[in-house]
Amino acid sequence: MHVLHVWADEASLGHENCTPGHPESPARWRVLKEALDQVEWPVCWHQPVKATTEQVERVHARGYVAALQCHVPREGCRMLDEDTGMRPESLKAALLGAGAAVEAVEKAVGGDVMRAFCLQRPPGHHAEPTQPMGFCLINHVAVAAAHAQCLGVRRIVIVDFDVHHGNGTEIMVAERAGVRFYSSFQHPFYPYRGVPPLADNCVSLPLPAGGDGAAFRAAWTLVLRALDAWAPRLILVSAGFDAHVRDPLGGLMLEVEDYAWMGDELNRLASLHGAPIISVLEGGYDLSALRESVLAYLQAQL
Repeated sequence: MHVLHVWADEASLGHENCTPGHPESPARWRVLKEALDQVEWPVCWHQPVKATTEQVERVHARGYVAALQCHVPREGCRMLDEDTGMRPESLKAALLGAGAAVEAVEKAVGGDVMRAFCLQRPPGHHAEPTQPMGFCLINHVAVAAAHAQCLGVRRIVIVDFDVHHGNGTEIMVAERAGVRFYSSFQHPFYPYRGVPPLADNCVSLPLPAGGDGAAFRAAWTLVLRALDAWAPRLILVSAGFDAHVRDPLGGLMLEVEDYAWMGDELNRLASLHGAPIISVLEGGYDLSALRESVLAYLQAQL
């Protein structure tokens, strides 16, 4: 059995959306931290450090971190767009989230980690090179992919099964040699991107509203089997759980068993090629569905 390495920091509790009662809340982090504290399988906890400006700006525009810093309020909350806000601790939380993904990559490259989960918020996959959006400030998975390439990793796969298309990640890795990006998402739906994909190394798996686990599994089976021949050396996952049938923001019909299936499929692919799996939390806004789905997904990889 693999050990699950988890990166987490309580700074995630300091970030909160400006809208009272917003579903992307600190409770998401708290419920997963409590759940992972209670599992019987082996978990090794890590304290992340903040990603550096250099690491972030390999995928974000030069000056992006300084621009975000200028928007950090001294108190209260400041909106950056119609649904993305910042509080005094928000940038710290985002930099720690990116730093968690960076450190997980370093440990994986060093052979110390085979299965990792970055328990962080705010999420990241909507953040584009020059702008935050969709609750996201910094694109953690794209930062991790660029760092892995700097360490000499070749054949990196990014899997994104959030109910929303990972538009920021796609922009950042489109036409990037040695990286492939696969994203399933409800379509048409926010952020209304991904169809058609931006480049040959990006594969979109759009699902109509009401799509269930059978449709989800059928779409992913084809691409995951095709990846066998490519032999990935690192698997990065934007792990969003808002395609669950009980999620208040999405319109897909996945069940906990579908996330366990995805974890098992990724484990099969990773085991075949000796590739580490590093998963980064994205969406998932029904707390009980989030807890059950994350545990099932992670346990299937061990």
